[in-house]
Amino acid sequence: MENVAMDVEAQIENKNGGNDSFSIFENVNLPVTLKFDNVVYKIKPKKPRGWFQIETKAQEEKTILKGLTGVVKPGEMLAMLGPSGSGKTTLLTALGGRLSIGKLTGEITYNDKPFSKGVKRSTGFVTQDDVLYPALLRLPNSMTRQEKVKQAEAVVTQLGLARCKNSIIGGMFLRGISGGERKRVSIGQEILINPSLLFLDEPTSGLDSTTAQRIVSVLWELAQGGRTVVMTIHQPSSRLFYMFDKILLLSEGNPLYYGRGSNVMDYFASVGYSPSLAMNPSDFLLDIANGVASDESMKQDDIKEALVGAYKTNLVDNLQAEIREHGDQVNSSDSRDRNKNVGDWPTTWWQQFCVLLERGLKERRHDSFSGLKVGQILVVAFLCGLLWWKSDISHLQDQIGLLFFASSFWGFFPLFQAIFTFPQERRMLEKERSSGMYKLSSYFMSRVVVDLPMELVLPTIFVVITYWMAGLNPNPRNFFLTLFGLLFNVLVSGGLGLALGAVVMDLKSATTLGSVIMLAFLLAGGYYVQHVPPFVSWIKYISIGNYAYKLLVLAQYKADDTYPCGADGRSVCYVGDFGAIKNIGLDGEAMSVLALFLMLVGYRLIAYVALMRVGKAKQR
Repeated sequence: MENVAMDVEAQIENKNGGNDSFSIFENVNLPVTLKFDNVVYKIKPKKPRGWFQIETKAQEEKTILKGLTGVVKPGEMLAMLGPSGSGKTTLLTALGGRLSIGKLTGEITYNDKPFSKGVKRSTGFVTQDDVLYPALLRLPNSMTRQEKVKQAEAVVTQLGLARCKNSIIGGMFLRGISGGERKRVSIGQEILINPSLLFLDEPTSGLDSTTAQRIVSVLWELAQGGRTVVMTIHQPSSRLFYMFDKILLLSEGNPLYYGRGSNVMDYFASVGYSPSLAMNPSDFLLDIANGVASDESMKQDDIKEALVGAYKTNLVDNLQAEIREHGDQVNSSDSRDRNKNVGDWPTTWWQQFCVLLERGLKERRHDSFSGLKVGQILVVAFLCGLLWWKSDISHLQDQIGLLFFASSFWGFFPLFQAIFTFPQERRMLEKERSSGMYKLSSYFMSRVVVDLPMELVLPTIFVVITYWMAGLNPNPRNFFLTLFGLLFNVLVSGGLGLALGAVVMDLKSATTLGSVIMLAFLLAGGYYVQHVPPFVSWIKYISIGNYAYKLLVLAQYKADDTYPCGADGRSVCYVGDFGAIKNIGLDGEAMSVLALFLMLVGYRLIAYVALMRVGKAKQR
């Protein structure tokens, strides 16, 4: 399924007009001073192991961040520079309270307070991969729907997105808006809530210099409104470089410089490093961060070590003094206001559910009712109808073969459709949950409800076509019982798929595990093997196919029904005595329904519990 999201405006309503009373550049409600002191981050690498590989020694911890210190005040824009792998994104994630693994030490404060739900909901975080979501979920419930729409329209206009406001974002397999427009949509979604803090990961990556200049200019104006803006950036042009108030230069997790952007060249010249010719400051900084200097006689490691030593000698004391200087600037009343209602969600559970349901319907309908899937079901349905054409009760073995095939096909098909759900949405779910946009229960229930019509329409079409072509019992009661049994099977199998996808969160592993489980259920379903050895007979009691197949058989036959038998076909035998049917029995209908119902609830409960670990960041 393509990851197709609508932009800020199209996700809520298609309306015209604007709201001049709202500006994305207006002053922020509560300025926030961000301070981080001696931040160290360590993580133990996880290496994949084979089935028979034994780990002989414990993995050593790898230090990603090595004692980073700094202060970013309201109205300032901090740019973190450094080579790939220097720790820029890790530090940004830590400052945004979104690290979920590893060991983070040091102190990170927001107006001298630790990270909290209030901080999280007043923070904008623009990721590099542009995961987008509806605006209605972030704006507070104190605003009416019309006010939210107007505010979204104002953001669309002020970011220059009016031309594409009704366009789809697009994805890997679907062409949408341009890269620069995607970045502006990402920024627009975050500034809708008028955040005090704004974090951005590589907001100019992959963009031409003009588009990058436009985006950084917008961010600079946002900072002038009293916001604290922190971003990572790889190699900005000289025009962009001089727009940054502060620069943090990293090399292999070590700080090489922290201070005013206008002073950076003078600082490195003072410690013996200056470019041999006029060049872009960011190019020069990346060179020395990589250990490349004009003095080619020095080794790279020696250059890096010397720069780290110079930082500790010349800059650390000044940074510590700056942290202490701003330690008493937080107004206590602002702190109370800031933490008032920190436990409240911006919208009610029902509003969250409705918005997510609407989004799910827009996204899933294209995938669930694609021409390929509809065509697949129609072909299978008509093929079954032709193969079992008018196979009345005199062809009893053929009829129960059709019932078993139907239970098996509609066990595998919905399972593999559902397995893809959560792994494909993992990035979006992680970002949305870490932003405190909605409760997991509202997301999960919207996903379950939106899948119901998608899951039930195609099997209903299959039954309507195949049932009458195959000559099954024409009584309406038998038809609807057959339809009920098959749809029950679909819902339970879909629930198993959701659970496997949520627990494993890896498509290849989940599909492999799903295949093994369903094949085990299939073999224990009572059709292929009628004399199952006792030591594996327990499988049938947890087999979806076993109960679904039994319900389909019970929907067609009663024990006292008769069919032609004997060598000449003139004798009459009871259906209940037929070998394949006698093995599964024509009783226990209530037990089969109860077992499937418990599986229906149980599998979805497992999926919900597994999803609780997604998007949870360590809060300091």
